[in-house]
Amino acid sequence: MRLTQKLEKISDSAWFRNVVTAVIVLAGVLIGFETSPRIMAKYADVIYFADSVILGLFVIELAIRIGAYGIRAHRFFFDAWNLFDFIIVAVCLLPLHAEFVAVLRLARVLRVLRLVTALPRLRFLVGALLKSIPSIGYISILLFLLFYIYACLGTFLFGRNDPLHFGDLPSSMITLFQVVTLEGWNEIMSIQLYGSDVWEISGAAVDPLFSEAFPFVAPLFFISFILLGTMIILNLFIGVIMNGMAEMHAEETAQELQQRRESDALTVVDEIHLLLHQMEDLKSQLDSIKRRIEC
Repeated sequence: MRLTQKLEKISDSAWFRNVVTAVIVLAGVLIGFETSPRIMAKYADVIYFADSVILGLFVIELAIRIGAYGIRAHRFFFDAWNLFDFIIVAVCLLPLHAEFVAVLRLARVLRVLRLVTALPRLRFLVGALLKSIPSIGYISILLFLLFYIYACLGTFLFGRNDPLHFGDLPSSMITLFQVVTLEGWNEIMSIQLYGSDVWEISGAAVDPLFSEAFPFVAPLFFISFILLGTMIILNLFIGVIMNGMAEMHAEETAQELQQRRESDALTVVDEIHLLLHQMEDLKSQLDSIKRRIEC
């Protein structure tokens, strides 16, 4: 029991988390060095030795964290983040043959992602993103429908004038992706606005079927697409992620309340203050969303 308590104390200590974070950062730096043939030609042995030491430190870290659970060590794997850490370290320990070296390199690169589990606030952000995935999926479907409709319209309208950008449906989809990022969209619009024989198509040697100007349709097409795609739908992603962060914050607050109740350290006054603090956070997030919509 004393050993379990000591391991739990070490696992919960700030210095232990800081050391683990530093080791993860060092592992990421070593992975970056391995991408340079010049550095590997000179320091390959040192880098591989340091990588082995880092892997050993990860094994010791997992042993401490698992040992902190004592006879209930299986509860360590109930946490998805703990399971993620264990799988990455376990794959790095497997005696993989040469044909599986790509898997080993991928696992070593993924070790950098352990920084997410080492930093609580970063883990909070990732958790909010994961919680927002269902809503993001529906918004993605809506965005795809918008792309598909405008790509069909663009192909029908501008395909003969500008086959480079709107010659077929795939080209139109790629062009609209460029437009929705607001990268060079004014040049693409000008080709349709003035005709391809007047406006050079980025120096490309592409002969249109015939040049045709769309002085009214082209501005309406591109401005409406940007308003719908960039100004509205893409901002929905931000709103969904902020909602996910609010839900994560509410869950963390609920967990904190539960833990404090279990330890009999929470009074009625503390509950009121905690709820008021939560209401203030939600109010500030709603105000931020309101300001973004108004802009």
